[in-house]
Amino acid sequence: MDNIQKVKSIGLWIFIIPFVAVNTCLILITQFHGLFPNPAHVIHNTFPYFDGGASISRTARVFPTYLVFKPAMIFTAFLLIRYWIYNKKIISSLDKNHKNIRLFVFFGISSAIFLILHSIFLGVKFDNDFYKLFRRVILLAFIIFEIAAQFYLVRTIYSLKRKIFSYLDSRILKIKLILVSLLIIVAIISIPLISMPGNTHLKHALEWDYFLGVIFFYFLTFLMWKKRKA
Repeated sequence: MDNIQKVKSIGLWIFIIPFVAVNTCLILITQFHGLFPNPAHVIHNTFPYFDGGASISRTARVFPTYLVFKPAMIFTAFLLIRYWIYNKKIISSLDKNHKNIRLFVFFGISSAIFLILHSIFLGVKFDNDFYKLFRRVILLAFIIFEIAAQFYLVRTIYSLKRKIFSYLDSRILKIKLILVSLLIIVAIISIPLISMPGNTHLKHALEWDYFLGVIFFYFLTFLMWKKRKA
C-alpha cells in the first residue's frame, strides 16, 4: 500500500516540525535575549516541561519567535489534513463502509483548521472579551477534535488489524491505544484544574507535557506501519 508509506512519512514530519518549532521558541526566548526588542518579553531560567515557568503561547506569541511558530504550525496543519485523507484511503481500501471513517476524517481535518486559526490569531491583541473567548474556544476545539480523531482512528485500525496484520506492528498499535486513552483521561481530570484560578505553573507544565503526548501519537504512526515481508 503506497498510502501507508505516505502516512508513515507524514506522521514523522508532524512530530518533528512542531517539536522543533516549539522548543526553538523556548530556547530563543530563554537563552537569546538580545534578539527580543522588548526586554519584557524574555523569560529566565525555566524548563516548563517540569516547572511550568511559561506557557507555550507565552514563548511563541512575541517577535521574533512567532516567525518560527506560526509558519511551522500552519504547515503542520497542512500535513495533518493530508494525514487524515491518506488514512481515509487506507481504511476505505479495507472496508469502505466502516462507520468510523467519516468521524476521524471530520475531527482530524477540523482540528487542523482550528490549529491554523489558533496560529493566525496568536499574539494578535484586542481588548475585547468576545475575542478572548473566541481564542480560548479555538484552542479548546483543536485539542478536543484532535484527540477525538486520534481515538476514532486507533479504534478503527484496531478493528481491522487482522486484515492488515502484515503491514502492522501490533505492539505499537497497543501503545497508541494506551497513549490516546491516557490523553483522554488526563483531559477529563484536568477540567476542574484548568477552570479554577491559580496553579499557574502546574497548568503550564501540563500544557507542555500534553503537547508532547499529542504529537508523539504521530511518531508512533511512523513506527507502527511497516513494509510487508515477502
